[in-house]
Amino acid sequence: MIDEVVINIKSGNGGNGAISGRREKYVPRGGPDGGDGGRGGNIFLQADLNVNTLLAYRYRRNFVAPDGRRGDGRLKHGKDGKDLILPVPVGTQVWTDSRLLVDLDEPGERFLAAKGGGGGAGNAHYATPTNRFPLLAQAGEMGEELSLRLELKLLADVGIIGAPNAGKSSLLSVVSAARPKIANYPFTTLEPSLGMIDHRGETFVMVDIPGLIEGAHEGVGLGHEFLRHVERTRVLIHLVDGSLDDPIAQYLQINAELSQYAQDLSLKPQILAVNKLDLTDVSVLRDDLHDAFREVAVSDDVHFISAVTHEGVADLLDATLRALEDAPDLFSAPPTGARGDDDLPVLRPTPRRRRPAVYVEEDGVFVVDWPSAERMAVMVDPDDWTANVQFYNRLIRAGVVRALEEAGVAPGDTVRIGQVEWQWD
Repeated sequence: MIDEVVINIKSGNGGNGAISGRREKYVPRGGPDGGDGGRGGNIFLQADLNVNTLLAYRYRRNFVAPDGRRGDGRLKHGKDGKDLILPVPVGTQVWTDSRLLVDLDEPGERFLAAKGGGGGAGNAHYATPTNRFPLLAQAGEMGEELSLRLELKLLADVGIIGAPNAGKSSLLSVVSAARPKIANYPFTTLEPSLGMIDHRGETFVMVDIPGLIEGAHEGVGLGHEFLRHVERTRVLIHLVDGSLDDPIAQYLQINAELSQYAQDLSLKPQILAVNKLDLTDVSVLRDDLHDAFREVAVSDDVHFISAVTHEGVADLLDATLRALEDAPDLFSAPPTGARGDDDLPVLRPTPRRRRPAVYVEEDGVFVVDWPSAERMAVMVDPDDWTANVQFYNRLIRAGVVRALEEAGVAPGDTVRIGQVEWQWD
């Protein structure tokens, strides 16, 4: 199972606005009719029950949404770029750097990972009583580009934990239709296996967590690769190999690894099951083992089972159903500090920047930070005197010229807006 990948995504760029005009002889209301550009395609991540692993993203890691189309004359709006939807398994967490963006734990849940760039405005937007035919338009916004780390944490009602060779895969194969790999050597299971359990008219999902060894909380063995899956279970079945020389020590060691990885794991409801009752050594020492486990176990219930003969398995499933009835739903509880129904949220709108910002680089270039002007500047024809005059007037109205003068711009200085540079005159 592939449970962690890094992908690179880029949403679509917005289409450019059009510069166009109607000059027909018998059209009384002619003038600018440049349409707006289309929006660039968004990229969504969507939890899909039909997807079980992140394998699809191991060999293809770059995803780009289509760009929006440019606008056209007659006020024709450019076609929007098609959204790109990336299906991921339910239980996928989306990270950027060390920040968790979203936990897709509900089927069908969708997350906007990269928003497409907005389309640029056509010249029809800039017509005024004093400028009947503007030669100005906006370029489309650039799409967002980023890297995301997808981490899958399996969602299951019950997790089977224990050391290698405890019989976890065998138990799962007995109680469900799952067919995990089973062999008589440690670390047979290299990836978690899910199984659907149907017992006494109730159904629940069980996951076989690969064997944990000493130091797993520090990444030793399979370590962090699969301890994360334990977090997404409601009840744990702790399976112990009863034929070991010291099964008590193994039981305590696994619980210590859980608590050192995350304190919450040690607080999960846990059912203790001693496996391999079909062996003579275990059946003979059953009463002694029962008393010994009762002294150290986190639960008073100690179940003895045989994954080979199925002895005690039904009773174990009965205890599991009872534990699930009392176990809290992982996602139903409100987060700590969540507001109550009677509390009203305090809405604080983001202040809108009223003036453009101007800063001077080390080489003396005056840089204008004003997105609207940046998108317009790239569309201005530098050889068209009329277009340049119109653009300058827009800069005056937007307060850009005043901001430049306050920053100390003088004739001959270089001014940069976006990718466009010119000598201030």
